[in-house]
Order: sequence, then C-alpha cells, then structure tokens
Amino acid sequence: MKRTEEILSLSADELNAKLAELQEEYENLLLQKATHQLNNPMKLRMVRRDIARVKTLMTEYGKGVRKTKTEVSE
Repeated sequence: MKRTEEILSLSADELNAKLAELQEEYENLLLQKATHQLNNPMKLRMVRRDIARVKTLMTEYGKGVRKTKTEVSE
C-alpha cells in the first residue's frame, strides 16, 4: 500500500493541503465522467478512498488517537 504509507508520512498541515488537492482532483474526474472523457472509472474510487484516508487521519490527530511523526520523535 504505497499510497497509504505516503499519506501516513504527512504532517497535519500537509494533510490539509493533500485533502484540498484530492477534492479538486475528484471534482475534475466527475466532470470528465459527465462528459464521457474518463478513461479509467476506477480512478474515481481510488481518489474517493484517499480522501477518506486523509479525513480519517485528520480525525485521529484531532482526537489524539494517533500522534504525528514530529510528536513521536520528541
């Protein structure tokens, strides 16, 4: 799961930026789907799941369930 490891290595600020990027990408994919230009429909599913992963991590960081990499190293 290379994508999961990549997301786990991000800080809280980077997660916010990644979430905005993924949401923009998802909107673009929906537009492509509506205009019948989407080549890989599985891409929608992958991006939606990545958004869920990022949101889950943000919730865990907020509740203190999981510590960020900088908090662990201190």
